[in-house]
Parts: sequence; C-alpha cells; structure tokens
Amino acid sequence: MTTSGFRNPSVVVIGAGMTGILLAIELEKAGITDITILEKKHDLGGTWRENTYPGVACDIPAHMYTYSFAPNPEWSHRFAHGDEIQAYFKRVSDEYKVTPKIHFNEAVTESSYQNAKWTIKTSKDKTYVSDFLISATGILHHPAKPNIPGLERFQGKCFHTAEWDHSVPLEGKRIGVIGTGSTAAQVIPEVMKLGKKVSVFQRTPQWIVKVPDTTYTEEDKKKWRKEPNLLKRFHKWYTFAVEQTFSKAVIGKKIPHMLMSFLCKRNLRTSVKDPELRKKLTPNYRVGCKRVIVNSTFYDAIQKPNADLVTEGIEKITEKGVVTKDGKLHELDVLVLATGFHPFHFMRPMNLTGENGISIETAWKKKVQAYRSLFIPHFPNFVLMLGPNTPIGNFSVIAMSEVQTKYVLKIIEDWRRGKFNSIQATEEALHRFAAYLKKGMAGTVWLGGCQSWYLDPDGDPAMWPYTWKQWEKEMKTPDYNDFSLTTQ
Repeated sequence: MTTSGFRNPSVVVIGAGMTGILLAIELEKAGITDITILEKKHDLGGTWRENTYPGVACDIPAHMYTYSFAPNPEWSHRFAHGDEIQAYFKRVSDEYKVTPKIHFNEAVTESSYQNAKWTIKTSKDKTYVSDFLISATGILHHPAKPNIPGLERFQGKCFHTAEWDHSVPLEGKRIGVIGTGSTAAQVIPEVMKLGKKVSVFQRTPQWIVKVPDTTYTEEDKKKWRKEPNLLKRFHKWYTFAVEQTFSKAVIGKKIPHMLMSFLCKRNLRTSVKDPELRKKLTPNYRVGCKRVIVNSTFYDAIQKPNADLVTEGIEKITEKGVVTKDGKLHELDVLVLATGFHPFHFMRPMNLTGENGISIETAWKKKVQAYRSLFIPHFPNFVLMLGPNTPIGNFSVIAMSEVQTKYVLKIIEDWRRGKFNSIQATEEALHRFAAYLKKGMAGTVWLGGCQSWYLDPDGDPAMWPYTWKQWEKEMKTPDYNDFSLTTQ
C-alpha cells in the first residue's frame, strides 16, 4: 500500500520471539521502516529457544501453530517438537528480513516516557528513542523455582526445565521431578527411558486428554509442498476443532465441557490399570480448571517399573534428596524442577515509567491489568502484547498475536495520519473492561476448585471468559471513546 504523506513512526519492539517477529513483519508490510527489536539473549525464538528439555513439543497441532501467512510443509509430527518450531521461526525471520533488525544480547533495563517519546536504555549502555514502545516479551518466560526449605543444599545436579543442563548424564541415575503439569508430562516419559529410578513428586494430579502424535512422512511433505492450499485447510480445520472443543469447554459451554470431561476421564480409566495408582492420578476438580494436558505418553510412563509416583507433600530437601512429610528420604542424583513460570511478570524486571513518573510497579500495585490486554493507563504509546486476559483456553498463541497485531496496527495507522500524537487507555475504560471480564468468569471452569497459573493473587483468572469468535469480533476495531488522545 502507498504510504506517501504518512508519518513514519519509530517503533522499538522488546523481544524477538514469535510475537516480536510477527510485529516486525506486519509493521514493514504497512510501510513502517524504522523498526528496532531488542532481544536479551543470543538468538531469536523466545520460549522455543529457552526450552530444550527432553520431549519439548507444542500441545497445539503444528499446522495450527503457524503464522497464517507462512504455512509450513516441513512439520514431521502433528505436535511439532521444539527444535522444529525454533527452526520455523528462524526461517520465517530470515525470509521476511526480520533478523537484521534484531539487536541480540541487549536486554532492556529501563524505559521512560518523556516529551511525547519513549527513551529506552539497554544492558549495552545504549539509548534508543521511539514514538511507540511494544513489549513482546511473552507470558511464560520467568522460571518459577519452588520455595522448598533446603533446596540450595542439594548436592546432586538441580535445574529448572527451562534451564535444562544437557551436560548432566541421566543414564542409570536416580532422578526426581517436581511437578506434573504440561512440561512435566512431556519430560517424565523421556527421563523414564534413561533413569534407574524416577521419582515424580505430585502435588496435584492433572486431567489429560489423549491425542495421538501422528508422524508425517516424506510423501506427506512432498504433497504439501506442491499443494500449499492443503496446509491452509489444515490450519482452518484444526482452528475450528480446537475452538469448538477445548476453548468452548473451559468457558462453560455445556456440551463441549461434557465431551472434554468424558474424554479425559475415559483416558484415565482405560490407560491406568492399577486402581490405587489411578486413584492417585485422579483430580478432585473440574476438567479444564487447570490447563488440560494434551499427551499420549505420560500414563504409560508413570506405570513403568522404574517409576515412583510420590503424593506425600515435600517437607524439605537435603544434601541427598527430597524428604516427604511422612519422613521418608528419596535419595536422588538429579532433581528436575518442572514448576512452571511466573505468569504475571510480563516485561519486568525492566523499569517501565509512564507519564508523570508513574512506574509499572505503582500502576500494577493492586492488580495486573490492561485494557483489551494491550494498553495500560498512564503509559502512552506503549503496547503490551499477550497481556493479562489474552490467553484463551488451549488455543494457538500465534492466532492471538495475529489478532492483537492487526488491532495495534490500526491504531498506529491513525497516528501516522495525524489523528493523534499519543494514545493511552483511560482508567474508566480499564475498570469497565475488568468488570466485563469478571462478569463472564462466573460460568467458566477456571473457578472450579483448583489452584492454577491462570489465577492472579486475588484468585481471578487472567483469561478471556468468552468465545474466540467474540474476542475476534471485539478486536476488529479500536473504540477511541476508551482512550485518552493528545494531538500536541
């Protein structure tokens, strides 16, 4: 499209993961040329760069977990493995000439809004000034370490799944895994193949739905290379299927929830033969209250002779291993922390200061909130991609980012046309949006009697409580009545 006569904004994007790459591509398509991406690590890819644990894979079908404009005929499994996803993002970044825009090993330490511009300082003592600042730091990237007494005393090897130490040999070792969430369900079957004994410390059992991980042949890939429209059909089909099942089930739609509950309960009943073990693996909360795990290997693994499911709570950790509340010492050589992430840190620990010196810590002192999950009052021309209440139950994060990016680009286009100089959500709009979200939460399964990473410190789910279609519809066009605009 022609952009003659439009202002050309300078845009700084924080993070070169899936969303940062997407933003750079779409900004350039719109004719914006002054784009800088600041990446704290040595490579792009975000979560797929960080997570290299054995068995790492996406639990969204691969042909759905792609950019809509860049179908991938090279997937080798229905649920793509981490290294393939990382390779896909690198390939797309190179193809769309995003990589040269990325400043690697340059973490943002401080950003402040002054004189209608953002001033950004980095770990390399560099300063950037931009019209728009967009945080694309993702949701789950700050590893959460458990607060267990004595953890630092353990004399074996200990690491978080997102910081996997590949130099540690696992063959013949006594391995402990703390946690049974999505990551643990992928890790445990893999370490079970190597470890002499694998002790799984379970605080809360999880609901698991079995979807076979089909392997795609070279013939499949040849066909998809020749007929890319087939991939677009796959994308549409998987999107429709996930939307009608998982996504509607978690927001309380009766029939999808009944179906999901039936599938999870049947999977447990038919997969785990020992009634005592099955009882230990049976959750006492509604299906979907925690993220439903898509997995076809965990139940088989936990029944292996070298598996030990420990449901006694952990009392402490000693030099030799884990002591449970029944006084038993579980001696270990390696301790793996599959304990998830801090979901409400977002762009922090960066110091972010908005107008009149308001810090993000002050703005979020009572509650982490953002209007439309994107805009924060008192932070003009700042966008938080995939902010609170973005996640939609078991849906593709790429699809979410694409919808948000279109919304943000419409706002930037109006800035380019001179309709305003700065834009920020009003406090009133934020409160109204929060009330709208809270109203929708009543019928969801996230309030179904469990503790999950979905819940903020107040116990409110930081999720979208309505349908995917409703979200797409509401994100079509910005409502400028909800914003404070300046023209000077």
